[in-house]
Amino acid sequence: MSASAQKHDVFQAIADPTRRDILKLLAEKELSILEITGHFPMSRTAIAKHLHILSEAKLVNGRKIGREKRFRIQPDSLDELKQWLSYFEQFWHNKLSILKHIVENQNEKD
Repeated sequence: MSASAQKHDVFQAIADPTRRDILKLLAEKELSILEITGHFPMSRTAIAKHLHILSEAKLVNGRKIGREKRFRIQPDSLDELKQWLSYFEQFWHNKLSILKHIVENQNEKD
């Protein structure tokens, strides 16, 4: 299968900071490609490529309204990412518990 024929997964799609920024914009409201392009120092073609990758990963959905295409976020596709990240929450919880213990012990010494 050629690289252009491969589907992008969620992790590949969010690997790029521009695509993450596009997702943030679309989390607020549905936007046209022109409105999205206005937020970035790149061409409409470059934004269209980013939107294509996000669409292949099913993170955004585009629909035609008259002559323009409007994009919106598809949050259900972020579940895969959320499940993967939830595994690592245990490490944050452990670190915060240790920090709390250290701070409490320091306060007792003072």
